[in-house]
Amino acid sequence: MLKLAFLLIGAESFRARWYVIAVLGGVFVTLAVLLAIDASDGVTVATQEALGLIFVINGLLALLVFLGRTGGAIRYLLFLKAAALLLVGILIIQPPVSTEWALAGLFGLAFILDGLCRIATALVVRFAGWRTMIAIGAIELAIAGLILTQWPIPHNRNIPFCISMLLALSGWLLFRIGLMFRTLESEAAILSLPLFGGRGWYDNAPVLVETGESATSEHPMIVHVWTPVGSAYAAERRLVVDRYIAALDGHGVISTGHAALEMPPDLYISHYPAMEVERSSEDFIGSLRAAGENDVEGRFQPSYQYESEWWCPADANVEFRNFNPRRLRALWAGYKQDNTYNLTNRNCSVVVAQALDAALEGAMATRFPWLRLLVLLTNPDIWVAAMIRSRANSATWTPGLVLDYARTMARIVEKGEVPWGQRLRGFLKRSRLGPADVNAAHPV
Repeated sequence: MLKLAFLLIGAESFRARWYVIAVLGGVFVTLAVLLAIDASDGVTVATQEALGLIFVINGLLALLVFLGRTGGAIRYLLFLKAAALLLVGILIIQPPVSTEWALAGLFGLAFILDGLCRIATALVVRFAGWRTMIAIGAIELAIAGLILTQWPIPHNRNIPFCISMLLALSGWLLFRIGLMFRTLESEAAILSLPLFGGRGWYDNAPVLVETGESATSEHPMIVHVWTPVGSAYAAERRLVVDRYIAALDGHGVISTGHAALEMPPDLYISHYPAMEVERSSEDFIGSLRAAGENDVEGRFQPSYQYESEWWCPADANVEFRNFNPRRLRALWAGYKQDNTYNLTNRNCSVVVAQALDAALEGAMATRFPWLRLLVLLTNPDIWVAAMIRSRANSATWTPGLVLDYARTMARIVEKGEVPWGQRLRGFLKRSRLGPADVNAAHPV
């Protein structure tokens, strides 16, 4: 989440005061150590209520997003998310009964599920650094064991313990970012920092050169997505799987969907295997490995019109107007030097996610970067975007994840989104109207 916030604001806003970020990171780590070793009752209560307040605020924000939507399955998911956040927050702040065991179970279950998912995807995909991912998953399982067995940490210390870990990780990340900003060249992208280099996806991070091109574009940047179920012939429906991973069509062939990015009139990013590979369900698991044995020659499609006519129109399109076309062109110029295609490590969705990140670097730059950073960190959408990035890094980018990521990032960076205050006023106005008033105000 911190990495994404710094990416959107840009290094230029913080480079001159890199030492402030490093010192802030040191303060966070110190507080984490003090909280973990010997927190007084007052500190414990304060940290518990602060965590509960974070859950409640995010629950209220999610509830406002739910109220602002008019329909669709995602609306019900937003309601469940809001209800869960509010419930957990209220239980943490003011539990009606002793909930130490319940909270311990929630924290333990969260660590177990995340750890098992990381281990399972690392074993299947075997990307670069997969052993490190397995180690992280094992650490999460060990932490879950400590929480659930009440050794050596009693249940009433679970919340301070988890907060101290969060503070320590955030502080270490801030400290590293501060030191890296100190030496980052003005032409280089934040994406070139080692913080983003785990999977090698940003080896082509743009280095800007003077081209005479404007920093803004008169044309929008458009993310096109063909979801697996939307692009398959007579697909068999499997909830979640056919939205984010793959769909099985009526002929027994696997469809993984597709993603592309366009900036009219002359830039189109679409990576596709040179030879169409039809995978059956039997050999699909083997093709998920990110090793070189699954590398094939790829090709770059010429235009969206070509792909629409050759295949079918995209299921969904997300437009951006607040982006940097120079960084987008620089990223694409580096990426297309190698046409190698790999289903889980160098695919259509991976390059679209890379291009989107490159184009949005510095999109929220401001003269008041610290205030913008604070506002971003309280925006629930950046939490969602960070979670999507984390899931992609532990497995791979898919068209479904790219679609969710693009929509979330558009809500963050685009100025056309309806403000929270306006949504709230509209909701309150509607809530004051009776059924007859509503029908009169909105006749059929």
